[in-house]
Amino acid sequence: MAGGSKLVYMDNAATTPVDARVVQAMLPYFSEVYGNASSLHTPGRQARQALEEARKTVAEILGTIPSSVVYTSCGTESDNLAIRGVAFSSRVTGGHIITSSVEHHAVLHTCQQLEQHFGFHVTYLPVDKHGLVNPDDVGRAITNRTILISIMYANNEIGTIQPLAEIGKIARSKGIPFHVDAVQAGGTLPLDVDSLNVDLLSLSAHKFYGPKGVGILYQRSSTELVPTQTGGEHEHGRRAGTENVAGAVGLATALKLAHEHREQENMRLAALRDRLIRTILDIVPNAYLTGHPSQRLANSASFAFAGIEGESLLLNLDLLGVAASSGSACTAGSAEPSHVLRATGLDAPLCHGSLRLTLGRQNTNEDVDHVLSILPSIVAKLRAMSPQ
Repeated sequence: MAGGSKLVYMDNAATTPVDARVVQAMLPYFSEVYGNASSLHTPGRQARQALEEARKTVAEILGTIPSSVVYTSCGTESDNLAIRGVAFSSRVTGGHIITSSVEHHAVLHTCQQLEQHFGFHVTYLPVDKHGLVNPDDVGRAITNRTILISIMYANNEIGTIQPLAEIGKIARSKGIPFHVDAVQAGGTLPLDVDSLNVDLLSLSAHKFYGPKGVGILYQRSSTELVPTQTGGEHEHGRRAGTENVAGAVGLATALKLAHEHREQENMRLAALRDRLIRTILDIVPNAYLTGHPSQRLANSASFAFAGIEGESLLLNLDLLGVAASSGSACTAGSAEPSHVLRATGLDAPLCHGSLRLTLGRQNTNEDVDHVLSILPSIVAKLRAMSPQ
């Protein structure tokens, strides 16, 4: 950072800092209540009690019963367990999966592997220019061999929020399990599984000020899964492996805090987001908003700039104390243009000039001022250096 100035962190879609209250809630489970939650002795029972209390907290926020909450290591594992688990449990009756072209790679690569190595057929639905899936397209794609529909809640790159309740209603009417990757929406959008009409839902703690290395999969009791990680009978036989009690407590604490203050914080973040979007489009020539103009996450502002490379833009922002990204953290460093932006119809040169600014609890109006003060000159400098 230039001159040792304050870091302006605007990459909260990649990860968030762990809330101090979450750290405090977790601390006892590292050195005081350290038993294995599967052990029958007193330390083990104490750990089990903490794990089940955390599960109960998560279940209350999801509007479900605690036994429907499966603890995992992350959102990627939750997506994998949902998709592979349903696919392998249903392959006798059908082998067709429906998803969208803008999913996170945890979903897309899992579906592609099922196609390439296990003989499943996958329909990748198109999206409109804002990244929205048309629920009618979902209905038209269903066949008598469809075993799963997987559509994300909100896009991690462009922030577009999908019409889940409508899609879920279609899936419910056909008796097809509906999985939702809610990783990017976990701390900012409602998660009541019945209102959303979902049967499986993935979350990851580090997206809402919890620790890395812990996630959950919600599984409706009527939805069958074949475990993809085998060994012991942990998590009611659905996910083998010694439970991460401290992580589970941290996830539950973080999720509760996020949803207690969700509406108020969303209003604050949306005001900052809208100021970023409005001003950048006004003061930077040939700048384009990506994602839906209004049906988007409260903290997400994403752009494409003609005539520049996103990587160079990020490095120049970083030198001046701003941490941002050009898309998914899981594909950072890839030379390929964003599959999400390409799916919305953006041409390749514009895709390469993408910028994602995602706000968080720590961000202020002064942070927005700083970004707006440096971004136009950086873009102008990079355009002047470009051979295009």
